[in-house]
Amino acid sequence: MNNDSYSEEKMRVSFDLDEVLFVSPDTHKTEPALRFPFNKIYKERLRLGTPDLVNELQRLGYEVWVYTSSFRTERYIKNLFKHYKVHFDGIVNAQRHLKEVQGNNKTILPQKLPSRYRISLHIDDETVVCSLGPQYGYKTYQLDAEDDEWKEKIIKEAEHIKNLPR
Repeated sequence: MNNDSYSEEKMRVSFDLDEVLFVSPDTHKTEPALRFPFNKIYKERLRLGTPDLVNELQRLGYEVWVYTSSFRTERYIKNLFKHYKVHFDGIVNAQRHLKEVQGNNKTILPQKLPSRYRISLHIDDETVVCSLGPQYGYKTYQLDAEDDEWKEKIIKEAEHIKNLPR
């Protein structure tokens, strides 16, 4: 594949949900809760800046995905984020991962395998997911604690990976 055709393919960035995009208002700054009745359907609270970050990454030309080991349905995830004016380019949940990645494989594979979906950068809070990146061919950014500059750091990391020699 020559460099011209590769550069046309958008780089993919994925986010875990729990403790990354969904956080507790007791420990993290969060987006305003949804209004009634949606706050009764969607109880999760978004880390402050999530809609801005996803939309900014897309504006910069990245595909933005969710890659979660939760069993929330794709429809639930899409509909929740629609209330924040966020659209994801792809969603991998536990059902999809088990079907498409683990399948009938006798070897137990990691709970997330971003490289299987040509994801270049995966943002997660779990050390084990992040530590498996080099072995399975994907880059990670570990995010868990409250960090006012998390959006800038993730954009910087995505730009760094995009500019690495192939």
